[in-house]
This record gives sequence, C-alpha cells and structure tokens, in this order.
Amino acid sequence: MIRLYINVDHVATIREARKTTEPDPLEAALRAENAGAQGITVHLREDRRHIQDHDVERIRQAIRGPLNLEMAAIDEMVDIAHKTRPYQVSLVPEKRQEITTEGGLDVISQEAHLNEIRIKMADAGILYSLFVDPDFRQIDAAHRVGARSIEINTGRYSEHPDPGERVVQLEKIREAAGHARDLGLRVFAGHGLRVDNVEPIAAIGEIEELNIGHHIVSRSILVGIEQAVRDMQSAIERGLARRHPSSVRPY
Repeated sequence: MIRLYINVDHVATIREARKTTEPDPLEAALRAENAGAQGITVHLREDRRHIQDHDVERIRQAIRGPLNLEMAAIDEMVDIAHKTRPYQVSLVPEKRQEITTEGGLDVISQEAHLNEIRIKMADAGILYSLFVDPDFRQIDAAHRVGARSIEINTGRYSEHPDPGERVVQLEKIREAAGHARDLGLRVFAGHGLRVDNVEPIAAIGEIEELNIGHHIVSRSILVGIEQAVRDMQSAIERGLARRHPSSVRPY
C-alpha cells in the first residue's frame, strides 16, 4: 500500500486571489480524507502566498489523519511547527521569486543547521523529512543529519517533454529510492505527479507515500475533489499491481 497525502495549498491560492474566505482549504482537506486520503500536506511559505498560519492551526485540529507541514529551514517556521505540532515536517527549499518549488533541498551545504532543526523537531515529537532530488550525495547527507525519511523530487520526471528523458529520470528515482532504503531511510515521493504519470512511480517498491497537490486541485474544479482523489488512488493501485514482489523491501 502507498499512503496518499493530498496537498491543499492551491485551494488557498484561489482564495487568496480575492482575499476572501472561500474556497476553504480545511473543507478541501476534510473532503479529501472522506474520499480516502491517508494524510494532508500544507506548505506554509515565508511570503504566505497561499496557506496562512490560521489554516495550519485549523487543519491540524480538524482532520482525522496526520498533517505534513512543508516549510523552509528557518527559525520562524521551526517556532510555528513547535506551536502547532504537526505529525511531520518536511523541509523544502524556498525562493520568493519562484512559482513553485524548483528543486530539492541542498542538504550538503547546511548539514549542521539541518541537524539542529532535527533535534528541535525530535524534542517536540515531530517526525522529520527532507525533500531532495534523486541524488545519492544529497541522500547520504540526509542520512547524516538524522532524517527519518526523504521525499524524492519527481519534478524532472513529471515535467520533462521528452519521453526518453522521462525514462532516464524514472531510473534515477528508482535507484535513489533503493539507495535511501539501504541507508534505513523511509522513502516518499512527489512533485508534478498526475493520474497519467503516477503509475511508474507507484510501481517502485521502496516508495511508501506520495504527496500530490496541484493536479488534484486542478481536476477538482471539473470533477470535485472527492472524485479527483479517487481517480488518483485508482492510478496508484494500478502502479502497485506492477510491483514485482522482490522489489518490495520491508522496513
């Protein structure tokens, strides 16, 4: 089984376009759970372009399942995590001028700082994950700083227009997932995943959790969020059916 976490950031993006109260990302989160999502993800950015502080508080208190809080590796966000106590924090890189997250975290260049954050999260009983590219060096660094898990950036695989290059990127993800599991890390994946490209990712035996947001919110405009979640789950199940039994590594 792969856990499906739904990122509701872009429900808030629509709301913030008019600075009103709708649509409500909390309602979207609850509806996603009702459709079978195992968890909810939100990214509280420094510039607050979509999710706001009160969203994190409300969603954390109201959902039945776990909350995964994506955040930059800065003191302000560490303090917010300590206050709200999500199930897990996922550290991601962040630039104010970017449209969305453009790549994985550079763990190597900030190992000491990330280790300090890991200690603070552990003290608060919060699980600690890092969003990284499928790069063995960054995965090794994630292991050195005590990450419990990594989320592999699937953006290059998802968004590259050339089918041959997508095959190359898929193999990089597969190899990175195996390397991470060999180090004892739990392996998640996400970024740019859609119903039409998620199956090969779901077929990778080491991956146990997917974070998917933009595609779900985009499709929900046309079919509703419950149906969008169910369609994604069906695609993931088709990928799971493609897993070779020997590729599934017990943790």
